[in-house]
Amino acid sequence: MRVADRLLLLAFSLAAAPAFAQAAGEPRAWDSRAGRWVEWGAMADSLARHDVVVVGEQHDDPATHRAEAMLLDAVGRRRGRVMVSLEMFERDVQPLLDEYGVGRATEADFLARSRPWPNYASDYRPLVEHARARRWPVVAANVPRPLASAVARGGMVALDTLPFSHRRLFAAEPRCAPEGDYFRRFGEAMDGMGGHGAGADTAAARATLVRFYQAQCIKDETMAESIVRARDVWRGWMVVHYTGAFHSDRRLGTVERLARRLPDARIAVVSIVPVPDPTAADPAEFAERADYVVFVPAPPVAAAPQP
Repeated sequence: MRVADRLLLLAFSLAAAPAFAQAAGEPRAWDSRAGRWVEWGAMADSLARHDVVVVGEQHDDPATHRAEAMLLDAVGRRRGRVMVSLEMFERDVQPLLDEYGVGRATEADFLARSRPWPNYASDYRPLVEHARARRWPVVAANVPRPLASAVARGGMVALDTLPFSHRRLFAAEPRCAPEGDYFRRFGEAMDGMGGHGAGADTAAARATLVRFYQAQCIKDETMAESIVRARDVWRGWMVVHYTGAFHSDRRLGTVERLARRLPDARIAVVSIVPVPDPTAADPAEFAERADYVVFVPAPPVAAAPQP
């Protein structure tokens, strides 16, 4: 393992120690294709040889975000020219990201106008600032939330009613057949959240599920197209795209749509999974999710109050 990688892992352990005193271990990487544990540096070596790396995360997990920053640094040291693509910013704020990246806007102005996620400062700012320091482009990949909400309410046909000026904010050729593994998993997830999921037993509930799935699809299609467009501008640069794991696990969602647009590209998928103890994680339970599964220490579960 390179010295820089060892230092990153040490920094991760020290940063994690106060918050995760009850949780053991550093992040561990499982190579699903080789069927073995690998050192962090070996994973970074492999990822740096790809055109696009899609990292699936749990949005609210602090250890996940520290591992993401480590991964970006490690890949960047090996590749040099890296674009950072984010689900967390929407296409219409791309000019603001560009201005901030080259120093033509202050951070305060950038944040005031770009609708950052509530956990931006702690979890996504390190990625943006790392890219900014290296003069790397940052891609605002996602469809604006109001457009996705319009699809959830009215289906894909809602996009046809938008002004022409809005057409550039979502994928030009979205596809969304309500069938297949991704649709089935989406329905199961909706059931788990108390929504109109796979167990929907009425025509109205089924129609609602399809509209929500179409909103999911427009996000996936737009993020995939955003990555492709960025590669057309910054030729020869690799992309590291960060997104919720449901958009990328099992090479479905955004990854499936990206592969459709870039059939010859080398695309790797990483899924970051918080577990109580990474040293005791069972990779067989998660291996099908990604080319590399990174296990990080989950926050300790608070003890139930004693009666």
